[in-house]
Amino acid sequence: MTRNGARGEVTGISLAPHSPPTDWQALAARRAVTFASIDITENSNWADRDAAASLTAALNAGIHAGLRHRARPGGPQDQARHVVRVGKPLGAFTPGTLAPTLDARAEGVDDRFVRTWIRTLRQEAVLRRVLVYADVEHWLHRFRPERWADDGVVLWSAWHNGIPGRAGWFHPRLGLHEHSGDSRVGRHGLVYPFTLADLLV
Repeated sequence: MTRNGARGEVTGISLAPHSPPTDWQALAARRAVTFASIDITENSNWADRDAAASLTAALNAGIHAGLRHRARPGGPQDQARHVVRVGKPLGAFTPGTLAPTLDARAEGVDDRFVRTWIRTLRQEAVLRRVLVYADVEHWLHRFRPERWADDGVVLWSAWHNGIPGRAGWFHPRLGLHEHSGDSRVGRHGLVYPFTLADLLV
């Protein structure tokens, strides 16, 4: 299978704020990482400048990198606009980048927040593809993605069972599984039948 759309060779990582520096050129040369989701924004006013630089370095190395936003309760429109203000100068919404990701794990973030955030981000960034990340327990008990997950949304489930693609929960829009990692770096794989192309702007 080829690197640009296959299941077998597609591997992703995510970086939390204050993660150690990453040698993106080395990862790209070894084909160790195909895509990367990097925590850059939080709430409606915070951005990590080091993470923003990491996004640029990953893109320059040829890795499909994208911006991840850590949601906080309240103000989904303001938070989506903040993502766009920060992300546009970084090239985070250009073709070939990993689609912007909403980290929806915080208490108080609910279906209404997610739906509004997605709608606002799409309008402001002029794109359709969006990723939504949460723990498997959130998908099982908090969210009802059938209310807002259309064919431009890919769901991302965190369940550290060490088996890529076996996410412990199913939904037709479930395309990514965080199968291992720690508090700063997560490792991810695709869920069949999704391909890398389904994750990109």
